[in-house]
Amino acid sequence: MIFVACAIIRNGDKILCVQRSSTMSLPLKWEFPGGKVEQFETAENCIKREILEELNVKIKIVATLSANIHKYAENLVVNLIPFICEIIEGKIILKEHKNYCWLKKEEMIKLDWAAADIPIVEEILKLEI
Repeated sequence: MIFVACAIIRNGDKILCVQRSSTMSLPLKWEFPGGKVEQFETAENCIKREILEELNVKIKIVATLSANIHKYAENLVVNLIPFICEIIEGKIILKEHKNYCWLKKEEMIKLDWAAADIPIVEEILKLEI
């Protein structure tokens, strides 16, 4: 199982959604940014590191949502650990992704999400964010 941290980055009533590039696995799918938790790294430290590496911004964690285990293939199971975050420093510069947008939570359902992110989108729709 691969442990992956992701950030639900909010700005007012909008949430950051990022689109995977055409060269990444799951090309052009939308997701919450993040990445693999490295050995001896906490999920909290991972998400801060990944967001700085991928988006060029520093974040603070506000809350944690329910983790989601998703089986993409027989040998690829992902445990996705979502954190609600806010940007505390920097301006977004995409280093890996193709595109990004800020959407109200109700608008997020229009995007073509990576399968592991769908339960997180559904949970966000039920929350007061």
